[in-house]
Amino acid sequence: MPMLASDIASAGICGYIFNGLVKYDKDLNLTGDLAERWEVLDGGLQIVFYLRKGVFWQDGVPFTSRDVDFTYRKMVDPQVRTPYSGDFERVERLETPDDHTVRVFYKEPFAPALSSWSVSIVPEHLLEKEDLNTSVFSRVPVGTGPYKFRSWKTQEKIELDANENYFLHRPNIDRVVQRVIPDPSTLFLELQTGGVDLCGLTPLQYTRQTDTPYFRGEYRKFRLPGDTYVYLGYNLRSPLFSDIRVRKALNLAVDKDEIIKIVLLGLGTVSTGPFTPQSWAFNPSVKPSPCDPPGALRLLKEAGWEDSDGDGILDNNGRKFEFTILTNQGNEERIKTAEIIQRRLSDIGIKVKIKVVEWSVFIGEFVNKRDFDVILLGWALPREPDNYDIWHSSRTREGEFNFAGYTNPEVDLLLLEARRVFDQQKRRELYRKIQELIYADQPYMFIYVPDSLYVVHRRFREVAPAAAGIGYNFIDWWVPPAEQRYRMR
Repeated sequence: MPMLASDIASAGICGYIFNGLVKYDKDLNLTGDLAERWEVLDGGLQIVFYLRKGVFWQDGVPFTSRDVDFTYRKMVDPQVRTPYSGDFERVERLETPDDHTVRVFYKEPFAPALSSWSVSIVPEHLLEKEDLNTSVFSRVPVGTGPYKFRSWKTQEKIELDANENYFLHRPNIDRVVQRVIPDPSTLFLELQTGGVDLCGLTPLQYTRQTDTPYFRGEYRKFRLPGDTYVYLGYNLRSPLFSDIRVRKALNLAVDKDEIIKIVLLGLGTVSTGPFTPQSWAFNPSVKPSPCDPPGALRLLKEAGWEDSDGDGILDNNGRKFEFTILTNQGNEERIKTAEIIQRRLSDIGIKVKIKVVEWSVFIGEFVNKRDFDVILLGWALPREPDNYDIWHSSRTREGEFNFAGYTNPEVDLLLLEARRVFDQQKRRELYRKIQELIYADQPYMFIYVPDSLYVVHRRFREVAPAAAGIGYNFIDWWVPPAEQRYRMR
């Protein structure tokens, strides 16, 4: 279910199967998707979308404005556990005067309004009587996109077939198989034997293991600026992390450059807040805090943490300073990062344990239920810098993205103001202030922005890296007949 998808893998699959009204082109400009064109009226208080005609759901039912209305109603339904509802709270009403026109009226100007309609539209005729939180539709989705769902073997693979009736054109690649290979070593072995055509690479794989005649002959490698950041997120409901001096101390105790050098082999930059350097909202004046263990100890002492009994672990009123870092299975960079953090915090008298769990359990049982001390995770950021859903104090319910429990009234106001301003320069100033405040508060330890590293088999043509990455034109990729390996079953 696209409106429930909160991780990169799920969102990627949804991107093959579903469409929004708009999408980003290769240069990160908004362009039409299910909407052929649109008008922004009344100073941003109204958007009129003119939908494409002749678009069909993959079961043959025509796509109409009623599906857009249904999707909107479900996005704002408090019973639907979607983390994206914040994008639609400013909608006053939505009207569908005919099958191919949608009028959206806003209570006030809302700068991310247009980009918010890149949300995947879902079919009313299949879901109107369903509970979207539990619907079997999540296992057998039907969209309007370039690929149709074929099969799903849990923890093994998802298979998709080309949509013969896709409204742009039939994809050139007949079938997409998204395999689940959580172990990077196993994935690399598959790459070496030709079992995988496209995947991300670890820094070690990119710099060394693929530097061979075989890989240079068979594959193309790509290194692009990263649009994700990795962080250590504190459960701010815990008394252990409620004191800002403690969070600042932890940040001073960990050398981010050391992590980038060891874990990323230099293929990344230090993160300084909730935007990556390639975002127009990024604030270059926010500099990373230096690594300063003595300064960390001074702050911890101010907060009441000292080794009063000489056992090498800081304590405060009889409580030892110890906690568990929780991260997900199958991501060696995060596990190595956790180990370096564990070692550096041990140097200043903090005992850290590391717990690694399978992804669905990690999200469902720990993150969504706020059952953690600290999580090591990453955010993949959208092109639109509005991050209300991550940082606003109202977005802390189960399934929502402010699982750290961050609250700052000034940030709340700035997030709302940035949503009302259409001038990009003014919005940039607001987001730069937001970045300053959040980095100063340290609700996360912001660690690094990894470069995006990919490998694609050379038999695929039309792979053209751009600001949007390498997959924006996937339906145009093709393989010469003499080089094709597979046939549709």
